[in-house]
Amino acid sequence: MTLLELATKARDVKYTVAALSTEDKNSAIMAVADALEASASDIISANAIDMKNGETKGLSQGLLDRLKLDESRIKGIADGLREIVKLDDPIGQITEEFERPNGLKIKKRLVPIGVVGVIYEARPNVTADVFGLCFKTGNAVILKGGSDALESNKAIVKVIKSALEKGGYPVDAITLIDDTSRETAKEMMRLNGYIDVLIPRGSAGLIKSVVENASIPVIETGSGNCHIYVDHDADIDMAIDIIVNAKTQRIGVCNSAESLVVHEDIAASLLPKLNKALREKGVQIFADAKAKALMEGSEDATEEDFAKEYLDYIISVKTVSSVEEAIEHINKYNTGHSEAIVTNDEKNAEKFLDGIDAACVYVNASTRFTDGFEFGFGAEIGISTQKLHARGPMGLLALTSYKYTIFGNGQIRK
Repeated sequence: MTLLELATKARDVKYTVAALSTEDKNSAIMAVADALEASASDIISANAIDMKNGETKGLSQGLLDRLKLDESRIKGIADGLREIVKLDDPIGQITEEFERPNGLKIKKRLVPIGVVGVIYEARPNVTADVFGLCFKTGNAVILKGGSDALESNKAIVKVIKSALEKGGYPVDAITLIDDTSRETAKEMMRLNGYIDVLIPRGSAGLIKSVVENASIPVIETGSGNCHIYVDHDADIDMAIDIIVNAKTQRIGVCNSAESLVVHEDIAASLLPKLNKALREKGVQIFADAKAKALMEGSEDATEEDFAKEYLDYIISVKTVSSVEEAIEHINKYNTGHSEAIVTNDEKNAEKFLDGIDAACVYVNASTRFTDGFEFGFGAEIGISTQKLHARGPMGLLALTSYKYTIFGNGQIRK
């Protein structure tokens, strides 16, 4: 089936999906969650093919970690879908209501977007997450995953479609494009009239390509050059715990810390201890001159290091003389994703919260919490780093639009 034929089926089914009751949507999502767990062995077998191919192609450790599925991760995917079921259905909710002097009663009602297109790379969990969020909000979805996760994605979509069919729900609510070529991706980016919004998830290169080539609306999700700034009076043990967690808990994700900024007044007390903790985790360190002198085995940092999303056991370190300098440095190099300050100074915390330009800004916590599940959204369709329509982890509300409904009793405009 051609891409246009697949897109036509998704466009044609979107009104059927939009008309489903909350009860039907929840029942379908629960059936899919149960089916995914029941089919874990088949999905893992398909994933093993992708993992073997990835190792042969020399994918980085971070990308292989993103790609890997096991029983625990599949259970996590299924549990994420069950969390979506527990959430309120936003569709049909009235967010504003007012009456005009002429007697017209106006209501602002949340509605589905229609057909959501998602282009993504080696993240097979995205396949199920996106389905659950889109289906709950009455949207059809067209997915184009990368070649690295093709077999995993095909297996997951097969299970989803089977569960929908058994329940009598529209199977074309989810469509997977199994042609992973760049030409097909560019064709998808120009399906005006078929896809209502396009969401890229993946590398900076993928996102740049979609933003530059798409002729349909795009919600830009961003790469994550996430910083942690350690202020002059921070609790050193807390800072080390937060940094090690944010850097090493999972290296291949966009909310992991890639850059460290340290106030010079605390550098001598913090950096030698932090250096030891990071070395024990196998982290390579690129540092400016002041930090390098305090972190044995570190290497000179360049401008490229301060701007880079490593997705690896590597971190850059910059020393500053004030919270203002930290804010300036972070705003220069960040990607608008997630930034954190570790401090006991409430005024500096407020300066940081006010001054940092990012979707999520933390005080005394790891950037690893920037996640739809951790925010209580059940899952996420992506983390938006733009400022129009949606920003940060995108849950159900981000997949809605609205319309005004107007009630009159014969009014005419004069």
